[in-house]
Amino acid sequence: MENEMVEFDIALGGGEYQEEEDEEDEDEDDLDLVETTGAIYFPEPGDLEPCDGMEFESEEAAKAFYNSYARRVGFSTRVSSSRRSRRDGAIIQRQFVCAKEGFRNLNEKRTKDREIKRPRTVTRVGCKASFSVKMQDSGKWIVSGFVRDHNHELVPPDQVHCLRSHRQISGSAKTLIDTLQAAGMGPRRIMSALIKEYGGISRVGFTEVDCRNYMRNNRHRSLQGDIQLVLDYLRQMHAQNPNFFFAVQGDVDDEDHSINNVFWADPKARLNYTFFGDTVTFDTTYRSNRYRLPFAPFTGVNHHGQPVLFGCAFLINESEASFDWLFKTWLMAMSGRPPLSITTDHDSVIQSAIMQVFPNTRHRFCKWHIFKQCQEKLSHIFLQFPNFEAEFHKSVNLTDSIDEFESCWSTLVDRYGLRDNEWLRAIHSACRQWVPVYLRDTFFAEMSITQRSDSMNSYFDGYVNASTSLNQFFKLYEKALESRNEKEVRADYDTMNTLPVLRTPSPMERQASELYTRKIFMRFQEELVGTLTFMASKAEDDGEVITYHVAKFGEDHKAYIVRFNVLAMKATCSCQMFEFSGLLCRHILAVFRVTNVLTLPSHYILKRWTRNAKSNVILQEHSCDVYTYYLESHTVRYTTLRHEAFKFVDKGASSPETFDVAKDALQEAAKKVAQVNRNEGRTPISNGKVRSHLLNDESRANYTSSCQDESLVEHMNKDDMDKHIAKLTDELESANRKCEIYRSNLLSVLKAVEDHKLELSVKVENIKIGMKEGL
Repeated sequence: MENEMVEFDIALGGGEYQEEEDEEDEDEDDLDLVETTGAIYFPEPGDLEPCDGMEFESEEAAKAFYNSYARRVGFSTRVSSSRRSRRDGAIIQRQFVCAKEGFRNLNEKRTKDREIKRPRTVTRVGCKASFSVKMQDSGKWIVSGFVRDHNHELVPPDQVHCLRSHRQISGSAKTLIDTLQAAGMGPRRIMSALIKEYGGISRVGFTEVDCRNYMRNNRHRSLQGDIQLVLDYLRQMHAQNPNFFFAVQGDVDDEDHSINNVFWADPKARLNYTFFGDTVTFDTTYRSNRYRLPFAPFTGVNHHGQPVLFGCAFLINESEASFDWLFKTWLMAMSGRPPLSITTDHDSVIQSAIMQVFPNTRHRFCKWHIFKQCQEKLSHIFLQFPNFEAEFHKSVNLTDSIDEFESCWSTLVDRYGLRDNEWLRAIHSACRQWVPVYLRDTFFAEMSITQRSDSMNSYFDGYVNASTSLNQFFKLYEKALESRNEKEVRADYDTMNTLPVLRTPSPMERQASELYTRKIFMRFQEELVGTLTFMASKAEDDGEVITYHVAKFGEDHKAYIVRFNVLAMKATCSCQMFEFSGLLCRHILAVFRVTNVLTLPSHYILKRWTRNAKSNVILQEHSCDVYTYYLESHTVRYTTLRHEAFKFVDKGASSPETFDVAKDALQEAAKKVAQVNRNEGRTPISNGKVRSHLLNDESRANYTSSCQDESLVEHMNKDDMDKHIAKLTDELESANRKCEIYRSNLLSVLKAVEDHKLELSVKVENIKIGMKEGL
């Protein structure tokens, strides 16, 4: 053996078994499996333990024998050192050791410039157990050293399959996993099938994490192979319409197709964002095990409460940098206008990227995803305590204030002994981003706080599922777009061509039925009818804002606080429904009822909920007819006078002296009002002069010219002056009537144009759908 040289490659990599040798930074929950090659040694009954002089046909057979021995005893193995021939560089000696041999390498050169995001558990404890073999001149391998003793506890047989060197997916297991994965089954169900097939988890030979990683690698290879199909489709769509936007993170021309992420938005999605881009949902459901497709759409809510698309992405790489790129790219496609609010899954990586790209946007975690996680994380509590789920939902959904929520939450965790539960503590620390009482001051376009609306359902549900491949994806994607578009057209048609059933004689209900889309009106109608069971009582009045307590009959202990500024016609409610959904709550409507506010003030009609939400013509919808305009003006006058009268009565009744003065003043005021009513139809006079600001331009010019000659006015007798004023009054009334008619006709024409335009668009879409079906 004089031609040999000694070369040790201790845990430095670069050798034949580099993956096994460099284990000090590994994470036991995320390992690439070591696949055995070559012959497998099956020991005879007497060969249960290695001994010096034992021979093997090959190095692989020796390795398989020691690994089989380690499995029986209860420890994991790895390659420690090697020795090569000086003549041809072939390995002629190997040392296999216990995986706990040595200590973690803390060499600063290896850890410098490396950011450790997940500190790994220390597994090496300096164990001396080892197994050495060397090659003979005959080509066989002989045992040259064996150390039996370990300095740590060994693993029992029922846990051996969790050790790294024994976690191996056999060829038959891979075939079964591939078949079940293609059928749409997830890792958990596949592992259940494997356990049943092999007769126990210990006989399977690997864990669910290994199965998950194997499936993930399969998907990644498949996606990289199909990514060119995606690029070809997007290029074709852009060529057909330059407004079709798409972007790729990575080198599109790279021969290895090393593309990270892809984003696209069609022209309709970009246009929809200009109308309904106030709130956005970034749906990452498809990344989860439910679908196992790295697909994430941006969606919103249209004026019918239906989901509407704002763009889509394929997320091959899901790092924070990738999400940062995606959000910036999407914002650029949407003309750089960020939304007011955005809803995503509970994900710290996504949260960090949103903070960077949308610093002024309110970020909310999807409450329903957290409820789903709760069922998984606390499944033992759900089984042990059947009432826990209902109490959990009640504390989150049915609390009306932050103090009430915190009190209910504290009671809940104490009652079920969950004060120290890490997951509950984590989601409670993030409660400002998912619990409704913390979010009601921000617009999210949801009609209900306690129930999940249709808009929160995934845009592509029913089209993309667990077995969808990229080859099938775009056909299903286009079908989903057609179906959603058809539903919107249908909703437009129903809104324009059918009349809703009015349930009250309220002018406000009629006004809302003419402004809102059908679904939104029905939701508003629920609130309006709901006011009949509520009573509003005045609590205090500071001279500008009146505070009301609004509660159901017989439930005064649970009152909502409504503050109403009479002069500004603005009200706020403690339930904050208008801020959250854009529709007035029954509590504010109850206050409007008792204060005789007969129509909705214009600032409470959001255009995004109206039938003209996608129109560029700005109309004062609440004044579309003279009658509605009159009602609103009368409401303002009545409310203002009533407010001032109450203040006058309070001050006048404070003492006998003020009472006498107030009574005389009221009597005098009553005479003046009666005089005006008797002279109704004449021009109002103040201090003997005509209020010229009430005249139209023509009448004002005539009146001014007739009064320029003061001597003429002085010589006019009373009868002549009355005749002159009556003439001007008639002209004024005539001019006012013409103005009202012209104004009403103009608004009617504009409204008719918009209705006709919408009707034509509906017909065009129906024709397109009919042509596609015909083809």
